[in-house]
Amino acid sequence: MTNTTFCTIIFFFFIFFNSISLSIQKHSLSFPLTYLPVSHQSAASRIQASLSSVNQRLSFTYSMALIVSLPIGTPPQAQHMVLDTGSQLSWIQCHNKTPTTSFDPSLSSSFSILPCNHPICKPRVPDFTLPTTCDQNRLCHYSYFYADGTLAEGNLVREKITFSRTQSTPPVALGCASASRDAQGILGMNLGRLSFASQAKISKFSYCTPTRRNNGRIKPTGAFYLGENPNSKTFKYVDILTFPGSQHSPNFDPFAYTVGMQGIRIGGKKLNIPPSVFRPDAGGSGQTMIDSGTEYTYLVNEAYDKIQQEIVRVAGSRMKKGFVYRESLDLCFNGNSMEIGRLIGDMVFEFDKGVELVISKDRILDDVGRGISCLGIGRSERLGVPSNIIGNFHQQNQWVEFDIVNRRIGFGGAECSRS
Repeated sequence: MTNTTFCTIIFFFFIFFNSISLSIQKHSLSFPLTYLPVSHQSAASRIQASLSSVNQRLSFTYSMALIVSLPIGTPPQAQHMVLDTGSQLSWIQCHNKTPTTSFDPSLSSSFSILPCNHPICKPRVPDFTLPTTCDQNRLCHYSYFYADGTLAEGNLVREKITFSRTQSTPPVALGCASASRDAQGILGMNLGRLSFASQAKISKFSYCTPTRRNNGRIKPTGAFYLGENPNSKTFKYVDILTFPGSQHSPNFDPFAYTVGMQGIRIGGKKLNIPPSVFRPDAGGSGQTMIDSGTEYTYLVNEAYDKIQQEIVRVAGSRMKKGFVYRESLDLCFNGNSMEIGRLIGDMVFEFDKGVELVISKDRILDDVGRGISCLGIGRSERLGVPSNIIGNFHQQNQWVEFDIVNRRIGFGGAECSRS
């Protein structure tokens, strides 16, 4: 997957999963970005402690995606992975095309490849319809196509995440990519049974996305907790919604983090968008999801058209007509993004229970270069999915907590580069 913006949208095959009940953890788990390898003996013999007893912290770097570094294997090898709340399968790079980040299975004593007769390798397993085949060695092979036409493929394997001398996860199922153009793998964190969150029995996790820098060489650092977040007392929560009737609808993802959105305000004006636009219809279209793996926000036509009308009304004279950025964003402008942002004003996503996600005027546009800035919202039909997806660009300077056990999502404003 060369473009992490679309890492959650599968073009060729869509993954369906069954959610499971997760055990409640009373403490937090997080860990530092830079991991110092430990000896074979300590990693292999001192991992008996429960994950719930750890209280560490993780950092990630942010550009178009949230890039975490996980210590995988025994002894651990640092692997860069995109934190993705919109997908299930986690996978790492296992080829030598990216030598600085590739995982070397021969160096890990806890690595194993799943055989073809393993249950999750069989086609049409209800909760995991990833296309799999048997390779010439009777090992489980997977192929993963993305919306931009790129491919990741390799073997399904089991491997530990080794956080410290005394702590690791049980072996979890991962993809070990032998072919991919990406520099990073994927950390799948949705509600599917085979996501990392489910396999590692994570009760909750949260991240704080810092303000993105226009200078691509400078990647700001955000914070990521697995387990309890000391800032959670300030969060406001909305429920994770379920729609049993949509479970098998063609356009519905039953294992996404689905929330109830009520409306959108721009510059204090409530747009005339009925709440039904943000709810799945009989075919699953209209689902509203919080997705860390998608860069921008994408809305169904009924919502996007109203936004477009209001943006043109207040800032139409500054628009760069006929310009489309990355085949996704078509509300673009000439001139200073801060100045144009002031014309537009703050944008507010209104959720159930009166919870609001405020996108300040200085973060409503993305500076895409050459003096051009674009509203960070596109039509979801350009992705081939008729859904509402709130991406990481509109999660800047926000704590977002995914409380899996209590089936809720929390939001809290913060200066994330300082968190």
